[in-house]
Amino acid sequence: MKSLISLWSIAADDWAARCCTSAARDVKTVARRTEHEGLSFLAITLADYGKVIQKWLDRGFVDPSESPGFKRSRGSRTGFPVFLQGFLGRVFDPASGALLDNPDVDSIRAIRQLTLMFSKIALPEDPSGPSTGRDLIVSPRRERKAMREYVQCEQDVRDADARLPPHSREDFKRVSALLFGDLFTQVDREIYWGDLVPKHGPGSVADRILSNQKWVQRSWPARLERVFPAELFLFSSPGWYRAEEADVTFLEPGSEIPVRVITVPKTLKTPRIIAIEPTAMQYAQQALYRSISNLIKDFVTLDQMIGIDDQEPNRFLAEKGSRDGSLATLDLSEASDRVSNQHVRWMTEEWPHLHEAIQSCRSRKADVPGYGVIRLAKFASMGSALCFPMEAMVFLTLIFLGIERELSAPLSREVVVKYSRGQVRVFGDDIIVPREHVLSVVDELETFGFRVNISKSFWTGRFRESCGREFYDGNDVSIVKCRSVLPTQRQDANGVNAAVTFRNLLYWAGQWRLAAWMDDYLGKLLHHFPNVAPSSPLLGRESALGYQFQRLHPRYQSPLTKGFRLISRSPPDQLEGSGALLKCLVGKPFHKFGHKVEFRDRVPLVDAQSVDDEHLERSGRPKRVSIKLGWSSPY
Repeated sequence: MKSLISLWSIAADDWAARCCTSAARDVKTVARRTEHEGLSFLAITLADYGKVIQKWLDRGFVDPSESPGFKRSRGSRTGFPVFLQGFLGRVFDPASGALLDNPDVDSIRAIRQLTLMFSKIALPEDPSGPSTGRDLIVSPRRERKAMREYVQCEQDVRDADARLPPHSREDFKRVSALLFGDLFTQVDREIYWGDLVPKHGPGSVADRILSNQKWVQRSWPARLERVFPAELFLFSSPGWYRAEEADVTFLEPGSEIPVRVITVPKTLKTPRIIAIEPTAMQYAQQALYRSISNLIKDFVTLDQMIGIDDQEPNRFLAEKGSRDGSLATLDLSEASDRVSNQHVRWMTEEWPHLHEAIQSCRSRKADVPGYGVIRLAKFASMGSALCFPMEAMVFLTLIFLGIERELSAPLSREVVVKYSRGQVRVFGDDIIVPREHVLSVVDELETFGFRVNISKSFWTGRFRESCGREFYDGNDVSIVKCRSVLPTQRQDANGVNAAVTFRNLLYWAGQWRLAAWMDDYLGKLLHHFPNVAPSSPLLGRESALGYQFQRLHPRYQSPLTKGFRLISRSPPDQLEGSGALLKCLVGKPFHKFGHKVEFRDRVPLVDAQSVDDEHLERSGRPKRVSIKLGWSSPY
């Protein structure tokens, strides 16, 4: 705890020097309140204060009633907050509370860094032990609340579907067909011809099967059989299928494994809810995801509006919106969990093969702790491979419904193309729309049961946020967050790695005094903490001055430096026989041509160079990470 207070104090003094003010009283306040309130003051109270200040920036004035946890200045008629007032006074007028005509951007960045630095900090499972870097200590009460809200969200989705007017449903279908008709036709054709390519991921599954053993699964939901036949998806050849057909168990809908709902780290205040899918469902979902995501990139208009794996366009538009005010950034609460299955059904029902494929690999039930197995009205929670692309399509449809209402004219392809050129963009639940249409878009989203997160949506001022980057008046005011308690012993490999990453982010963000403090802290802990390039396997300091080396390799004459590096190894997971062959050769399944089944040439699922030589003997995420001292390349 003392190291975090020291970290905050150094940051406060550094930013105070930059902004020509003093943070002496602020440092005393943080030390006193952290001593009495614990880490929750740094991770929750300060973070809430920072989010309130962001809203003040967006609205253009201070509302002290929104920060009840901090004292107000007696000499101000507006009750200007005392905490961080040296920085606040360079952004807002202390007398009136109004935003200054030319607020100090460095002070804005300082306020955000000092209030939000620990908003996503991870804690060890045992507070007295080393950090694992994985889990947050979230109270059982907050976890129960999260599960209760998950179940309540289910009821909200059903209620929203029941309230939706018939004409809204028809408009939704019409606009989605205009936007995605050509894409859906292509995907529908790939499904019909059997061109889907499935895959397994390294993550957990509801039936708790080890990574390599997913390739020899022999239970298959019966409703998958029409679109994803076990003969083509579970085996590499008809011969293997005939040899092992008796081992395949087909599960009727009542016997299917439900998704397993769990909490994962988000913030100390609130956990994130995800649903772990069964192996067979995830396997089939990945096949559809691959087809949809690849084909989106073939349609220029859709590729400009839907982000699948690139967040930079969203960040660029957020910067533009902060500079000229032309674009608004929206964020949705519980976005994934509020996408109704009915939304997806309405979008795809004109494409029978796609519609059947999506519905057959969608899990219908969830096992919720404290509530048992419930039937799902939502399409899918985070954890489903199809959650991300389908929610983006639903949101894009509703955006254009809102634009159509505002324009008071039927939507056309010409209008869609116009707005695709840097005015509309969706990446998950990060939404960017033209400012002049934002209220109409928000109204459409709420009509269909979604909730706009007002505290993280911006359109009135000059502050914008999207995909983890924040901007004010065209200036990047993004911050560096400390995501793990600083390690106290070298054996805490995850903690050391997180601290080194944090130090390097501080350096490249220009917070050199804080980075120097981390250099001193990590230098005493590791003893060997050299300058390295960002690509080096060693744990070291990244620097614009380049890397340093101590000797040359005796054979290759390449630079070598002594330092620590992470050592991890996947757990033993032997795979052989038909499963090994399927993993190595999985590619395009058999080609269905009428009633004739032809064998297509197999293509590797991944590039051969990216596959570990031991992937048939070891697989999955490492259960243990350690660090080892040795000589290695500094670049």
